[in-house]
Order: sequence, then structure tokens, then C-alpha cells
Amino acid sequence: MTPRNPELDRAAASSPAQVVGVIERAFREAGVWGRLHAVDVDTGREIGVGADDPVVLASVYKVPLLVAFCRLAADGALDPAERVTLRPDERTEGGTGLSVLLDEVTMSLRDLACLMITVSDNAAADTVYGRVGRDGIAAALDALGLRRIHVVGDGRDLFDALLADSGMADLGELWQRLDEPGVLDRLGPLDPSRTSDGTPRELTRLLSMIWRDEAAPAAECALMRRMLGLQVWPHRLSSGFPRDDVRVSGKTGTLLTVRNEIGVVEYPDGGRYAVAVFTRAFEAVAVQPRADAVIGTAARLAVEALRA
Repeated sequence: MTPRNPELDRAAASSPAQVVGVIERAFREAGVWGRLHAVDVDTGREIGVGADDPVVLASVYKVPLLVAFCRLAADGALDPAERVTLRPDERTEGGTGLSVLLDEVTMSLRDLACLMITVSDNAAADTVYGRVGRDGIAAALDALGLRRIHVVGDGRDLFDALLADSGMADLGELWQRLDEPGVLDRLGPLDPSRTSDGTPRELTRLLSMIWRDEAAPAAECALMRRMLGLQVWPHRLSSGFPRDDVRVSGKTGTLLTVRNEIGVVEYPDGGRYAVAVFTRAFEAVAVQPRADAVIGTAARLAVEALRA
């Protein structure tokens, strides 16, 4: 849970410019480069910090992938109930979901899509990506007018790029040598111009479309909202809203020094706020509790400013 800070609480009731300044300071104090956009889903009122700057998506790419999947399912171009069998030796590596299981697994494409969102399962996501494809995602984004979000590959493509760029044998060696001079600068997956990227503003537009039933037919948007609402990670966006009557739905992204989350915060009075927070830590270490926590802090400042 993000601790309450009286100074930050006062800032949330200040002018937008003052709130932006406090958010920027919060990013610096957490040891991260940060970008943010928050928007009232229904009124369009907004606040941002570098909201139009390109950012690395990491696993946030799974949200536009989900949108494309649901649109294709609605059009009858793929069967979401299709059963898929995945063997251990063909699954993309990762720290959650099917990626860590030892036995053969059979499930539907729709359930694979659910796992890729709720626990950020790389193996599930890459299977869904194989059905949708890069062109399918691009077509969906283009149809929605979201031309500053680009998905260029799946999880396996990303890991292959990390190893190719670093010259390391595996990801374990890369982590051990990440702080060596020049290593981070060589990694294309940490450069928005060389990997899947977007802008905070475009990502909140996409979320707003999902919440307003504009990203796909209403039934598919409801399914997407359900999946995003079941995400299990409480340590980033959700940490800024520790109230039982405030619902937070979202999708994280984590890649070496990158920690992101996009989501929608819903209040009992009907207020709905799409938020996108993207950070990159200055220090190359695996455990970054301050970087995780500042995502919730920055989101709360932005949303409370919109509600003030």
C-alpha cells in the first residue's frame, strides 16, 4: 500500500501545473524516469507528464493484442473457443502461468488470452499472438485511429533481441552483467524506436475505448474489462487506491529497468479515469520497490487532481 503523504495530498488539490511538478519530483525521488497520462473517461479532462513521448510497452503490448484478438473473434475471423495444446518444450519462457508449468496443457484461445492479461503469461500471449499476428494488431489499431502504438513482435522476439543485442548466453547472464558499461545502451527492447512502443496518451485512449464499448462490440469490451479487472498484481497502480470501494483494472509491464502499468480507476460515484504510467529505473537492479510504488503514487495524484 502506498503511504499517504500530506504534502502530496495537498498537491492533488492544487493547480494542474503544481500537480505535474509534484509528480515529476516523485519520479525523481523514486530513482526513475517517468511519463504519465490520466484522463476522465467520460469528460476528457486530462493531466500528463510527457504524455506524448514514446515509451517502451514491455508486457503492456498484451492490451492492444487483446483488443485485436477480441475484434477478430467478434468478426468470426477466429474461434475464441478453439482448443490449443502446448508442450513444455515449445512454450515461451517467463515467470508466471504456463511458462513455468512442467506438463502438456490444453485450453481455449480465450482462456489463454485471459492468462496473458491476469498473470502476464508469456507462453499464453505468444500463442494468441500467433493467431492474431503483427498485421492483425496493426489493423485493429489503425481502425481505432491509434497510430502511435506499435507492436512489432511477441515475447520470444523480445527475448531473442535482448540476447542478440547483448551478446549474452541467456537472460540470467544478462541480469548479472546489466550494470557493465554500455550494456543497457545496446539493448533494442529498451529503446522505443526499436521495440513495441506507444505514448501514455494513446494508451489511455485505448483504455477509454474499451470502457466506453468503442474498441470492439459491447460483449467483447465487457470481456476485456473483466480480464483487466482480474489482474493479480497489487503493488503498482492499485497501491495508490487502497480502498475497497475503488476498483482498479490494469496491465503491468516489466522488462529489466522498465516498470509500467496502464489501467482504469473506477469510483463508487461513477467516476472513471484511464491512467498510463511508464517508468525506467536509473539503477540496474531487479528489485525496485520505490519504482513500483511511485506508479501508484503518481496515478493517485493525477486522478485526485482530475476529481478535485
